Amino acid sequence: MFRTRATALASLAAASLLLLSACSSSSGATTPSSAPTAGTADLSFRTGTAQQNNAQPNTGDLAPGAAPAAAARKPVARTWVQLSAGRAGALDPVVLNGAGFTLYRFDNDSANPSRSTCFDACASTWPPYLVAKGGKVFIDGIRKSAIGFIPRDGALQVTIGGWPVYLFSKDTKPGDTNGQGAGGTWFGVTPDGQKAGQTAGGGQNGQTGQNGGQNGGQNGGQNNGGNPSVAPATSATFFDTANFADPAEGITGPGCRPVRFSGSLQISGFAKIWDGPDCTGNSLVVQGNVNDLAAIGFPAVKSVRFFN
Repeated sequence: MFRTRATALASLAAASLLLLSACSSSSGATTPSSAPTAGTADLSFRTGTAQQNNAQPNTGDLAPGAAPAAAARKPVARTWVQLSAGRAGALDPVVLNGAGFTLYRFDNDSANPSRSTCFDACASTWPPYLVAKGGKVFIDGIRKSAIGFIPRDGALQVTIGGWPVYLFSKDTKPGDTNGQGAGGTWFGVTPDGQKAGQTAGGGQNGQTGQNGGQNGGQNGGQNNGGNPSVAPATSATFFDTANFADPAEGITGPGCRPVRFSGSLQISGFAKIWDGPDCTGNSLVVQGNVNDLAAIGFPAVKSVRFFN
């Protein structure tokens, strides 16, 4: 009897050992490992500015090819990027890169999931802000949790609050905000991924969007669209195609001025455009940037009048 009980216990122990072994093997095969945000394992993060971290001069954001105009000609993946909460013009706060250039977000993109829709000609005007795999990210006044990345052009495009971010090729010096409000879809990005320069009611400080300009032109005659806080423009830039793609011409007032290009328009303030020469024919008051003049019924702008 004793022998029978011992044999049974031994068999039970062997079965238990096999069961534990099988469970352990199964657990090891199915337990997922935590996956980092795309590309973050290839990057190193540092708190503070590039200068505080002794980054080499003329590299990263400070490399000659990393300036907006240069990056527009050829995509550049920087060896390091700096994301700083700062001020540029009337935008406070807004995110600036290590060279002091404004970073922008695009309403047509997606933040959840992070996705860019700006390619080809759009990406030439709005160069994606790229960091090379294995590069460094300097964080200055921004939460690390707000920063992400999506794969692009063999590198990683920076996202803030989920929104892919870009430079603007027409920003020629640090602190420029020439892309703010462009087409009613481009805005400086805040440290948490929101649109910079927004009032509590959702409008822009110091500049209104494309819709306000159109309504003003239709209803306001030669006034500023019913918004007395917007000043008359003293200059404008007209582009040959939609979405602010080159070639372009800058026009300065006062009075009626001829226009050669009529694809899109960048303007701070308001002015009146005409489809005939010498400010004749059909007219419309525009207020803020217009990314497609044909879409508002003016495919052939011939002249513009500034009210200064």
